[in-house]
Amino acid sequence: MSTSPTVFSTEAQLRELLGHPMDLAARKAIPFLDKYCKAFIERAPFLTLATANAAGKVDVSPRGDQPGFALVLDANTLYLPERPGNARYDSLVNIIENPHVGLLFFVPGYEDMLRVNGRAQLVHDEALAARCVVNGKAPKIGIRVTVEEAYLHCAKALKRSQLWSAEAHRDRKELPSLGQMVLEQTAAANEAPTDETIRMVDDYIEDNYRNELY
Repeated sequence: MSTSPTVFSTEAQLRELLGHPMDLAARKAIPFLDKYCKAFIERAPFLTLATANAAGKVDVSPRGDQPGFALVLDANTLYLPERPGNARYDSLVNIIENPHVGLLFFVPGYEDMLRVNGRAQLVHDEALAARCVVNGKAPKIGIRVTVEEAYLHCAKALKRSQLWSAEAHRDRKELPSLGQMVLEQTAAANEAPTDETIRMVDDYIEDNYRNELY
């Protein structure tokens, strides 16, 4: 006989079931970037950026570039260049409405990660943009993050996922192309995209990857 699921509504309920963190885990968050945080960021070619709008609706967006693309300006400040995307600008609009952000840094081959939380602003700073020029192109805008806490995250999630293991990689051909999936997701009822339309969109995406990364 099945029972109704338990819905947790207080931290006390949660702690009663799952317990409390060990002292070191509770104390590991620091309010600045120390030498280890800086070294981690300098090696990281990829991060995820969590933002929320004024109503609290949350979004997580990937950011990737060459290692060290996230500039450490000082122990309390980061700068992320905003590269060309699809012009939705979900993260940027959210930051205007709500400055609180969370960043998770990844280094290929490292199974531990770095978490940074703080407050963000959108800035146009020519000096900082000049430090981020790639292929002769500077970012038009950047995200300046005032660090409020930073801490290293253990490797359990990446160990379980085997993210860096070549043996765990899947064949991309298991799924249709990005263009086909998006076209099918956005098609009107009973109106499947034609093969020609799919090819056109896939070609556009590939051309955009070749010529519009920066």
